Amino acid sequence: MNVEQNALFAPPSEAWTPVARNYTRLRRLMSLINWVFVALIVIMPQVIVLQLVAGARSSLRWTLIASSGAIIALAVWRIWRQGAIARSWAYAERESDLYIKSGIFNRRLTVVPYGRMQAVHISAGPIERAFTLATVKLVTASAQSDAMIPGLDPQAAAALRDRLTERGETQATGL
Repeated sequence: MNVEQNALFAPPSEAWTPVARNYTRLRRLMSLINWVFVALIVIMPQVIVLQLVAGARSSLRWTLIASSGAIIALAVWRIWRQGAIARSWAYAERESDLYIKSGIFNRRLTVVPYGRMQAVHISAGPIERAFTLATVKLVTASAQSDAMIPGLDPQAAAALRDRLTERGETQATGL
């Protein structure tokens, strides 16, 4: 990637704050669960056909072996890539706005001016809580805004919520 493209996704003179390390483990577990379901959906019908056909041809067995191998290879690759995907999430707090970046293939940069924030939500489902993680979601005046920062340590999420709320109130009142 050239310098101009890197500059497109970097806030001026600000350091990115990464998400918690547990977020990688959470993403890998969720990916593993998804791939188990994919494997069951693809492989089980082939196993049933092999059992129903008394003199199953060797070509059917090779189809099962090839599809199983392909699914396992894709699953291992996707589970391994979750580390890079998790590391792509980061945020940078500036004086008047918040930058959020994510993505490795389709990079994304969201800039949220503090004065446009209407609410800051923190959520943590049961799986996130098991990994001691939380998600901060920003509600803005734009219906298309989906600014969120997943995979934060709960204390970091609470501190970020407080800072964002304070800055949002200050910016909204024009102080």
